[in-house]
Amino acid sequence: MAGTLRTGSDSFGRRYPELVAVIGVLALQGDVREHVAAVSACGDMRAVPVRRPRELAAVDALVIPGGESTTISRLLETFELLEPLRARIACGMPAYGSCAGMILLAREVRDGRPDQQQLGGLDVVVRRNAFGRQVDSFETDLRIEGLPGDPMRAVFIRAPWVESTGPGVQVLATVPRLTLAGRDAGPAAGKVVAVRQGAVLATAFHPELTGDLRMHAMFCGMVRQAAAAA
Repeated sequence: MAGTLRTGSDSFGRRYPELVAVIGVLALQGDVREHVAAVSACGDMRAVPVRRPRELAAVDALVIPGGESTTISRLLETFELLEPLRARIACGMPAYGSCAGMILLAREVRDGRPDQQQLGGLDVVVRRNAFGRQVDSFETDLRIEGLPGDPMRAVFIRAPWVESTGPGVQVLATVPRLTLAGRDAGPAAGKVVAVRQGAVLATAFHPELTGDLRMHAMFCGMVRQAAAAA
């Protein structure tokens, strides 16, 4: 592990967390700065951009932002990150993907390009651009299993949804019948939009855009568990 699991204390005897882990944010496309800020807000995590294999080798976990999944797939090959990242995830490195990140972490994608590469880690089938085009983007409130407090505001931008899950996948959230604007979600109602399998977490929406840090806090908790077990 690049980070160290331990606590310290100040001159008054108050305990505080020291660095637990270094979390990389894949910096090929998408909301890299926003994810770095959200992870850094967890306090005991350091967030760094990742563009090269040597940078990937130096982190304990990885966030894969949204963007264009086919473009990110090609860039992973161009930057020689595809196989190292597949190997790290297969060996248990915690990973969190939002939107396009969910697509890349899935076992199978529908409506993707034939040459699109998958990272694996989630035994799910996702449908790319399932909610429609950019103009069909929307917001709604989601009840997410494991998150305390009020429902989370979720921003969907050309988002995927999960069409099927394997036996080891935990469903964390589904689309409600009505959006915040009162529009009927139609065929999207009940679709799975947040999942977890072991050390891998994915959402179809963009929590980095709302200022609600609970999704990133959940992932940081998963990283802490992995650090403690290492």
